[in-house]
Amino acid sequence: MEQEIQPKEKKAEARSEDRVVRLLAKDIEGKMQIYPGLTKIKGVSWGFANAVCKVLKLPKTKKIGSLTDEELIKITEFIKNPKIPSYLVNRKKDLKTGKDLHLVGSDLELKKEFDIKKLKKIKSYKGVRHTVGLPLRGQRTKAHFRTNRRKGAGIKKKNKAK
Repeated sequence: MEQEIQPKEKKAEARSEDRVVRLLAKDIEGKMQIYPGLTKIKGVSWGFANAVCKVLKLPKTKKIGSLTDEELIKITEFIKNPKIPSYLVNRKKDLKTGKDLHLVGSDLELKKEFDIKKLKKIKSYKGVRHTVGLPLRGQRTKAHFRTNRRKGAGIKKKNKAK
């Protein structure tokens, strides 16, 4: 009888690995392992995914599809409010609150967009470079960053008057 139970359990695990898991508004294939699967979420780096696995004591090689609902909730809560060293978070000393935050998904995109808008508004060096579409961090511009500089470059206009 034990031999019959084991194949059914394997089939149930295989079926659960075929599902798509939704974590923080991102669909992740169930066949992926936890460690690389978490990095599919915007705002979760390899180091942060490693920290999630270590703190929650999850094996990195376990498939995401085989996680229980409680484990998925635990992962989601940890990513939203991580209790890790400040060098792993992606927003240190937020301008408004002064706290170390970790933003993921659309929150990260919105905050980044607002930061760029603020730089443009106060006309800082970085803001001006963003506006003009040039590199911000001292890269050379003589040979690089020439793409799409002139609109319509290389496009032949057809003669409409016939």
